[in-house]
Amino acid sequence: MIHKHLDYYAKHLKHDAPASIAVFLVALPLCLGIAMASGAPLFAGLIAGIVGGLVVSWASGSQLSVSGPAAGLTVIVFMAIETLGSFEAFLLSVVIAGVIQLVMGYLRAGIIGAFFPSSVIKAMLSAIGLILIIKQIPHAVGYDVSFEGDDSYMMESANSSFHELFDSFGAISQGATTIALVSLAILILWDTSWMRKFTVIRRTPGALIAVLWGVIFNLIALEYFPSFAVSPKHLVSLPILNDFSELTALFVHPDFSVFLNPQVYVVAITLAIIASLETLLSLEAVNKLDPLKRIAPTNRELKAQGLGNILSGLIGGLPITAVIVRSSANVHAGGVTRISAFLHAVWLLLSVLFLANYLNMIPLSALAAILLYIGFKLVNPHQFYTMYKDGLTQFLPFIITIIAVIATDLLQGIIIGIFVGLFFVIRANYHASITMRNDEDKYTIQFHKDVSFLNKALLRKLLLKVPENATLVVDCSKSQYVDHDIMETVEDFIKAAPDDNIKATRKAYCHNEIGEK
Repeated sequence: MIHKHLDYYAKHLKHDAPASIAVFLVALPLCLGIAMASGAPLFAGLIAGIVGGLVVSWASGSQLSVSGPAAGLTVIVFMAIETLGSFEAFLLSVVIAGVIQLVMGYLRAGIIGAFFPSSVIKAMLSAIGLILIIKQIPHAVGYDVSFEGDDSYMMESANSSFHELFDSFGAISQGATTIALVSLAILILWDTSWMRKFTVIRRTPGALIAVLWGVIFNLIALEYFPSFAVSPKHLVSLPILNDFSELTALFVHPDFSVFLNPQVYVVAITLAIIASLETLLSLEAVNKLDPLKRIAPTNRELKAQGLGNILSGLIGGLPITAVIVRSSANVHAGGVTRISAFLHAVWLLLSVLFLANYLNMIPLSALAAILLYIGFKLVNPHQFYTMYKDGLTQFLPFIITIIAVIATDLLQGIIIGIFVGLFFVIRANYHASITMRNDEDKYTIQFHKDVSFLNKALLRKLLLKVPENATLVVDCSKSQYVDHDIMETVEDFIKAAPDDNIKATRKAYCHNEIGEK
């Protein structure tokens, strides 16, 4: 069996090796940028990318999915570090989140993604996009005031982040702004249909070109236009390593002394839910993109992500999810097996060991431009119009969730959105499960499919509309399940009906247990 697998991987190595390089070139700036956006050490983003490739790629049941740090978790990461007081305390939450995901996998909780309304999921991504834009503009313009605070994701509140955003426009650095604007132009141009006609363009990540532009511009500016040069504190700062032993010395470990802090568990549960949801959504998208139409098992994926987050948290990495940007890059680059995801992590590891000198030449404004572009694609202005066209039952949960996420935090915003979505579901069910028609004082109350206790108030309202001397038929022929409370209400009305000279009967049997005959 092992020999068969090795033959299979060797057979497709000619496709997977080039694809792994493409994924690496996409992942490198994203690992650094997401760490920067999260207020975590830049090295933490690279650790997460390396663990995602070296470990999760083999534990996962997906051949094409690529795991690593995700933009969707940046809100939680920053706020958690602020709340818990240290990055080490946050790492403990990452480890616990991994354990929760592992347990969820064994409990076969891979189906949870189906229970989140699509309007709420789209709103979550749009809100993350908006916050990315708000927090990356100061980096993009080289804002110097309160730089330590600016290096994080959201400040103490959304209000202070908006203040910082507006303040940054009064302290613009010419060099950083030029790099960011041209980088954005490159990214936009790279995605146009005209540019995608060229094979070399399709195979070269726009993010890599944006980063190379930033480095080259800054080198030229340092030599010939010092006023446009980016200051060292606005460049990537990774430790220079001479050998592998120095790499292990840089690992940061969780602070187990905060084990009894309840906030650690709140953060862990939030991470586990959001990371699992993002992973399952990404997995579904990758299944659709896979030319071979392979279906990855969701429960195995949760176990793989749990293992990855435990390891990442133990050595100082950001939380991990399956990431659609890197996964789709893998598919489009011609990846066939998990070898491409594994090799992309090998290239990340080698870049940390041998290319740190060059990585430290990357301006943060170039990374900020990449994140701004990702933020814009997450917001997707056309989506607002589409949700509006779908009606208020979709649009209101969408808008309310976005506002709630920005005003509070990701988990609270999603919970609020789910409740709003449930309200519309219950409201629709409330009216659709029971209908009444009248034909010359002959009233028929029709039960449709499932009628739960939630419909009792509507049933009573309809029964009260039946006048004296009328005839009523309660028709259960189209129902599959009728709640006991509903049956009791019907029976009580039938017994009391003669008092008002109402002839009330029931047509067909109302099942009070699913599957009862």
